[in-house]
Amino acid sequence: MKSIHKHLMATGLLAALGFSAMAQTPPPAGAPAPGHERMARHDPAKMQEHIAKRQADLKAKLQITAAQEGAWSSFTSAIQPPADRPARPDRAEIAKLTTPERIDRMQAAKARRDAEMAKRADATKTFYAALSPAQQKVFDAETLHMGPRMHRHHGGAGPRG
Repeated sequence: MKSIHKHLMATGLLAALGFSAMAQTPPPAGAPAPGHERMARHDPAKMQEHIAKRQADLKAKLQITAAQEGAWSSFTSAIQPPADRPARPDRAEIAKLTTPERIDRMQAAKARRDAEMAKRADATKTFYAALSPAQQKVFDAETLHMGPRMHRHHGGAGPRG
């Protein structure tokens, strides 16, 4: 019995050391942060082109009338990512900060994201109210999968599928 406990403890210790070593190995210089490999490949011009195509498709499916054109324009401009969005901070720069300074930076970034989300939510609700019930059904169906990207890649049930 003691032999089994020793083996289990030794295995657990080795596993913990292995995970610790993996966690402390920094990524190669210039490599994207883990989980952001796909984002690093996106060209901003291609992303804008994709957004414009998606909006044109949605506009066609909604059959926006001349009377709704102003609401559509207001909606599409309000949901555009802000041009003045700050770049991701450099890891070396973050490493120089104290923990309270990093927390302050994270809170400021969260506040910016929350304000952007509130702006998009308000614009979407205003636009939605300008649609007919039939258009609202189309909008609901077309925008159902436009939420956080992680839900699409894992069967729609969150990060663990």
